[in-house]
Amino acid sequence: MIKIAIFSDVHGNLPALEAVLEDIEQRGIQQKFCLGDLVDFAPWGNEVIERIRNLNIPCIMGNHDERIAFDFPVIPLSKHSEEETNARFIAIDHSKKSITQDNKKYLAELPFHLKLNYKIGRKHWNIQLVHSGLESNETYLYESENDEVFTDILQQSQSDLVMMGHTHLSFKKRFDNDRWAVNCGSVGRSKEENRLASYVIITMDEEKIIPEIVQIEYPLEETAQQIELSGIPKYYASFLRNEKVSVF
Repeated sequence: MIKIAIFSDVHGNLPALEAVLEDIEQRGIQQKFCLGDLVDFAPWGNEVIERIRNLNIPCIMGNHDERIAFDFPVIPLSKHSEEETNARFIAIDHSKKSITQDNKKYLAELPFHLKLNYKIGRKHWNIQLVHSGLESNETYLYESENDEVFTDILQQSQSDLVMMGHTHLSFKKRFDNDRWAVNCGSVGRSKEENRLASYVIITMDEEKIIPEIVQIEYPLEETAQQIELSGIPKYYASFLRNEKVSVF
């Protein structure tokens, strides 16, 4: 039996990342993978990157990583309110100014996606890691999508399981022939009501592959207070607290 841990969307939230890493360690899981978006919206972007680098955790490039690495412009999204749009511009500009050149170089060199193959006995398990999709890391795929959206990705990648992040909403969907589409949610900026740090454990043996969504607490209020002190818009502190008030 093999266990691996997969997480995504840390977004500069070092306390949440540390809580997830500690939980993984306590479970005795050695192999860890990250699906990107290490930066933006919390004040520890450099510290998060350096933690991932120092632990040699394989990581792929998220859309926020790409934007900071290459100084791409911020494009307003129709799904965002005016308040969030304004906060987003300020927060991303904060990252562009604060992330070190060495860390930007690291982000720029991340692979776009990764394919894992594990052999257990006579069985090979193929796991496709993407931030949001095979062709783009700006694709929003939710649990409500038609099954064909996910089975097409599984077929195109010749995988038994496709792992994604990006939406900050965790889910797992099982299809014929024991194939899966799984979103591991977000470590540092969950959009779920509980706002817990989320990641996924994949357990494999010769007969089956089983994904488990794990959600854990971290010092959220302390994190929100540090956001408020950092120059990042207070919108993101209110978001973590799941408050309905949008403030800057």
